[in-house]
Amino acid sequence: MNKPIPPSGYFRNGVPYNRVGHGPRMLVIFQGLFFDNRPLPTYMNWLFGSYYQFLAEDYTTYIVHRKTGMPIGYTLQNMADDYATMIQEELGGPVDILGVSTGGSIALHFAADHPDLVRKLIIHSSAYMLSEVTKRVQLRVRDLARQRRWRGAYAMMVSITRYPKLVIWIGALVAGTFGVPDDPSDVVVTIEAEDKLDFKDRLWQIKAPTLVVAGAEDPYYTVDLFRETAAGIPQARLILYPRMGHPASGKQFRQDVLKFLKE
Repeated sequence: MNKPIPPSGYFRNGVPYNRVGHGPRMLVIFQGLFFDNRPLPTYMNWLFGSYYQFLAEDYTTYIVHRKTGMPIGYTLQNMADDYATMIQEELGGPVDILGVSTGGSIALHFAADHPDLVRKLIIHSSAYMLSEVTKRVQLRVRDLARQRRWRGAYAMMVSITRYPKLVIWIGALVAGTFGVPDDPSDVVVTIEAEDKLDFKDRLWQIKAPTLVVAGAEDPYYTVDLFRETAAGIPQARLILYPRMGHPASGKQFRQDVLKFLKE
């Protein structure tokens, strides 16, 4: 008999996770870019648990990050393979997958390479490649992370958003104080892997029913990238929200996600 999975921790292959919800179906969220590849601390777990609370009744949701100690040259495909091993060993698969931002980049590889583990796929505020502006910003974040200048790295990461300067300053203060790693290599490896992403020629290999959902004013991707991503996946549909940034959220977003998952 399998032991119950604790609410947070590390799976046997080293993938860190937090669990929210109690529903009968299984959803795995590939999380976006974080400085530290560990289970979310209490305050962040509460924040993200609240964000995904609309899924709690129908889903048991695992929010997963990348493994710690990834070697230089580790690819998005390697990260997708880590998730595949985890889902096979721990959850039995197939499951519904939601990849947000950088997690969406990995989810594209996952869905193409491990179709037997995917029931439905949501590419949330992500696309088959980054915009050129975002590539430049993320490489600068990488350089600041190498120097352990975490406040500057956070400020740089959100510099192309429309957040007020005070919000950016407070966020940088918090990000530079809590949840920063002793070793910056994992965020460096992740950024360098995503910098090489161009999945356009492989989109056709994704066979799962797919929802591409994003804000039309997302600063990290362009509307054309979202449209081309959806157009390249055989069973995909696209929902764009006007006047919304990154990541997509709100009542209509929650309704659209639930409707897609329940169809």
